[in-house]
This record gives sequence, C-alpha cells and structure tokens, in this order.
Amino acid sequence: MGSVDMVTHPGDVKGCDCPQDVMENSAKEDYKIQSFDMETQKLLKTALKEPSSVDLEKVSDVIVEQSLKDQVFSKEAGRICYTIVQAEAKANNGSVFRRNLLNRLQQEFKAREETRNRSLQEWVCYVTFICNIFDYLKVNNMPMMALVHPVYDCLFRLAQSDSLKNEEEVDCLVLQLHRIGDQLEKMNVQRMDDLFFMLRDGFLLQESLGSMARLLLLEILEFRAGGWRLSDTAQKYYYSEVAD
Repeated sequence: MGSVDMVTHPGDVKGCDCPQDVMENSAKEDYKIQSFDMETQKLLKTALKEPSSVDLEKVSDVIVEQSLKDQVFSKEAGRICYTIVQAEAKANNGSVFRRNLLNRLQQEFKAREETRNRSLQEWVCYVTFICNIFDYLKVNNMPMMALVHPVYDCLFRLAQSDSLKNEEEVDCLVLQLHRIGDQLEKMNVQRMDDLFFMLRDGFLLQESLGSMARLLLLEILEFRAGGWRLSDTAQKYYYSEVAD
C-alpha cells in the first residue's frame, strides 16, 4: 500500500470524552513510567500537566521509542497520549504533541515489515501501540479516520499464514480485535469481513497451526459472530482452556 497520511488538520482531534478506564483526576493516576530514568519521568509528568512548558516533539519520541521495546508500556501509552492531547488543547488549543505523535506513527508504519523482520517483539509492541492510540484519540467521539487503514493493514499482516505460526502474533491480533474490533468494523465493514475471511481460512486450512493459535482463532471467530461478545458458556469454555 502507498504512504498513508496520518497527519490531521489542527483542531480536528480531541481526546474522547470518557474512555472507560480514564479517571477524571488523571494527575493521581499511575502511568507506568517508572521504567524511565528520573529526568524522563520528570519530562513526562510535566507534559501530562503543563505540556506547553516542555519539548513536545521529544515527549512523543520518548513515548514511541519506549512503546516499541516495552509491551507493558505500549498498553498504557494511549492513556498517556490522551491526557497530553487533552491538556494541550485545554491550555492553548494546541496540537503540537498530536502532530508529532502521528508523524512518528507514520514513520514506524512505513518501516513495519523491516521492524517485524528485525524483532517480532518490537513489531507486536508497535501494533499494540497504534491500536491503543486508535482506541483513545477520537474526532468528535469517533475513531480517527487517519488511523483506520494503517490499523487494518497491521492486523492483516498478523493474519497472514507466516504470522499465524507465531503464537505471539496471534495473541496480539486477538487482543487488539477484542479491544477495538467493534470500533474498527463500524469504520469499514468490508475490510473487517475480508480480515475474518482470512482468519477463517487460516483456522480451517493451515495445518501447521499450534493448538493455542487454533483455540485463539476459534474464540475470535465466535466473538465477532456473537456481535463482539461471548456467551457465558463460550467464555467459560475458552478461558478454562487457556488457563489449563
């Protein structure tokens, strides 16, 4: 696919009003930034409260780079970015941080195949991160159009036959679909249909699938078929199997 322009016009994007797990008093939240050195922790804490007083390009670089190497942080990063975007918009209606963040996401998106070849963990972290950003940053309470196709492209890559042989990639794919599948489908049903045709074919036709990958694929196929939810019976079945 050609280059995707993720950079939106100033003022287009607002953080969503109330992501499920964003508390009203974000200052008291634990943003899992203890893995940074003290100077970087200070930079991030300041960015969360007074973004105009720090170098926001540096802040976006720090967040992206940490997300690519730390799976725990890649799951937290959307919440941090949401808070900084909100703080900057409130302070001066600015969008410097968001613009730099989207630029970095676009750079990493273009290099995604090289990243996957170099480090499976870094690739999985990138997918987790971009899906996290998609989940948190909204335009008028809707997901950002600029991220829809890049996110889909990442998920399609995880659904290819070589990726389905890697449990880490299958696990990432299923986790992201649990998190944002419903939102993503509303933005483009045809691409979700195509993705699930691939997953169904992978499940039925790929003989080299591991037993856990097979179980995860069956669960996500059933999850979407049930309107992005599992029946209580299915929940008990799949999660007792995973626990075993």
